[in-house]
Amino acid sequence: MAEEVKKQEYVENDKNLVVETVFPDAEDAVLHSVREAPFELYNLYDPKNTPIFRRLPEDVAAATSPQVAKLCREPAGGRIRFSTDSQYILLKTVEPIVGRNSHMTLAMSAGFDLYEDTSADSRYVKMFMPPYKMDGGYEQIIRFGSRKLRYFTINMPIHSVVSEVYVGLQPDAVLGEGMKYLPGDPIVVYGSSIVHGTAATRPGLTYPNILSRYLNRNVLNYGFSGAAKAEIPMMEYLASLDMSVFVYDYDHNAPNPEYLRETHRRGFEIIRAAHPDIPIILITRPNVATNPAFAQERKDVVVDTFRAARAAGDRRVWYIDGETFFLGRWENECTMDGVHPNDLGFTLMADSIEAVIRRALAACDGK
Repeated sequence: MAEEVKKQEYVENDKNLVVETVFPDAEDAVLHSVREAPFELYNLYDPKNTPIFRRLPEDVAAATSPQVAKLCREPAGGRIRFSTDSQYILLKTVEPIVGRNSHMTLAMSAGFDLYEDTSADSRYVKMFMPPYKMDGGYEQIIRFGSRKLRYFTINMPIHSVVSEVYVGLQPDAVLGEGMKYLPGDPIVVYGSSIVHGTAATRPGLTYPNILSRYLNRNVLNYGFSGAAKAEIPMMEYLASLDMSVFVYDYDHNAPNPEYLRETHRRGFEIIRAAHPDIPIILITRPNVATNPAFAQERKDVVVDTFRAARAAGDRRVWYIDGETFFLGRWENECTMDGVHPNDLGFTLMADSIEAVIRRALAACDGK
């Protein structure tokens, strides 16, 4: 008779996997809603007045598609910035819908991660780790070894709906504004689940969030998993935004090359008409080695948009061949499932896109 093996929780074997749920050293914490000053919120639409944190107005989302109307309620790319000298930060969240999927870690889909900001860089501190069986939100704490004034960014979840976030601090703690980004309009990124951030292990590792840290600029994430199809209401809304750069990472969600050809150049032209002087960066899919179907036909469409713009005299359009992101030693190690980049893939993408953004901004500033 086979030996019966008792199922055990992994946390019984590794104390590093234990997630705290009670915090006796923070019983006196004062909770502050991040909707209120001096907290500064980025990549969210009207966050002080909407019942949930969302990325688009309801009318624009509804006019685009039912899928976008759902996905825009996920605060991917949402960032909370503030400063404090509290020796701990207690995070309390209310999440009426918690995203769970085989492709996603719970830390990414429903968790928040913390970065400390300085004049030199922004560095990862720790996750506000959600308990695995969380339902409706959670509380988590991050402690510091000393008490001094620090500047922070908290990245919001990628695939859950969030209605409230509270930051708990010591009763006598200083609470102030966050570190400022470089002056100038935001960088806007539009695209599929790759822009959205699906398959990063935590929120700070999506490529728009990495770009924001690399460039010290506000980067807006308009990624919609499976639903980025360059619909006219969406493109017209994006065109209405103030922006310094537009990253057009639209390829994957077009159902076929014919649809992409019908919509890709049209979307580019909508943005260009509203923003004649900004750099626009066109990107093709990165995962050609592991997801080759129609890759060349789709690339040809994006190249044709680029060539048509250049032929018309547009010298503020750049093209990135996404196939180059993963070339070399790591070519087959950069996705989770052959489609969605993992943390390595997102980092390699951000490295390349950052270089082009810097070159494009320098070129445009010089004209």
